[in-house]
Amino acid sequence: MLNADLTDSLAKILNCIAAAGALGTAAYGLVDATKMVKGGMSNPGFSFIRNAVISIIGPVAASRTVFGPAEIIATLRANWLNGVSKADQKAAAKALIRLMLTSATAPAMATATGVNAAHLQTAAEHIRDDADITPQDIKTLGAFDVVVSATLDLGYERGDQFYRNSAKVAAAGCAIVLAVGGSYFVYGANPVSSWLPLAVFIGVVATPLAPIVKDLSSSLSAAVKAGGAFKR
Repeated sequence: MLNADLTDSLAKILNCIAAAGALGTAAYGLVDATKMVKGGMSNPGFSFIRNAVISIIGPVAASRTVFGPAEIIATLRANWLNGVSKADQKAAAKALIRLMLTSATAPAMATATGVNAAHLQTAAEHIRDDADITPQDIKTLGAFDVVVSATLDLGYERGDQFYRNSAKVAAAGCAIVLAVGGSYFVYGANPVSSWLPLAVFIGVVATPLAPIVKDLSSSLSAAVKAGGAFKR
């Protein structure tokens, strides 16, 4: 009798976990669907990248060149919203920052990165004039690239962290709303206090449970089978 009760309880737990996982998956789907409206939940986190790039190339205003700061930010935002790999995004950002390096912008960019302004300006002029690159130019550009890479790493890592956390919070909110709405549809005739706490709890755990529900279900299924074998 005890074995039968245990097997039945494990089966019920398995069904509850599967339902909560499905709820979490549905919540993630709703969050993902917001991306069709101006990027939706893809937007959180890009501000860190934007600030990192602006700290080097200067404020975004009406571009005075064919491809200026405004176009650079727009391109990087498009890559971010489209989910381009982080390594490719960083490489593109670094290349676009290099594109902005001219004899006119070198002093400001040197101040932002802490390299010698005169040396960076000379290196920029040599690049633009297709002149021979000197050892001093290589050292200066190397120092410049190190600071740019570190700044971009900080911006992209903070941005990615903020995006992932924001998506999880948004998905949890959707899961809670779905859980409460479903519970009201099923148990609405009962006092709210009798089902609301459980509905909220299921909504909260549904989001972190969704990615692991398959493995967890498999483990519990094995436990149920083991219980049945032990009964026999």
